Amino acid sequence: MNKRSLSERDICTKYITPALEKAGWDKHVQFLEEVSFTDGKICVRGKVTARGKKGKRADYILYYKPNIPIAIIEVKDNNHTVRAGIQQALDYASVLDIPCIFSTNGDQFLFHNRTSTDEQIETVLELDAFPSPEKLWNIYKQFRGIDTPNGEKIAAQDYYLDTSGRVPRYYQQTAINRTIEAIAQGQNLILLIMATALVKHIQHIRLYIIYGSRISLSMNY
Repeated sequence: MNKRSLSERDICTKYITPALEKAGWDKHVQFLEEVSFTDGKICVRGKVTARGKKGKRADYILYYKPNIPIAIIEVKDNNHTVRAGIQQALDYASVLDIPCIFSTNGDQFLFHNRTSTDEQIETVLELDAFPSPEKLWNIYKQFRGIDTPNGEKIAAQDYYLDTSGRVPRYYQQTAINRTIEAIAQGQNLILLIMATALVKHIQHIRLYIIYGSRISLSMNY
């Protein structure tokens, strides 16, 4: 089979997903494919507004635990170079607050580490050398300043989930994670600014159920 004749989706199915599973990633709970995380651009014409069809969509988002995204992978077909998707992945990672960024064409991975301060900020990895969940979790902890066992326990706390079936939008997830990570770093007074009163009430309740009176959350309405 000529790899250059394969579509991007074929590259994902035949090469990337197997590489992730070999590295220890559980496809049922630790990564999602084709993740749309923003709606399309709002277009205004006079008094008429319409939502564009094309939002931001990541090929893969990797999670250490549900709702803790730690890595993103942008996949291109094999007619592209290994680094062809890196800028797109960096843009998405900036929006999602993710430190570990990968681009691939099915031959290798290009790994961009946002925590690196030396010349090793980008590394080419073979398909069978993709990092394990624990390795990327350690990079995430460095990125977020989580440096104690107790802090790690707090940061890895499962979300409280109600029975409504609602899940946080990407910016709500980021706000919650940053708040919890601030708690993990020992902060006792936290200002959480969110867009609507209802959403803030929901997130406040979730945080209070987890941490109760141990913290003071000031909600900016």
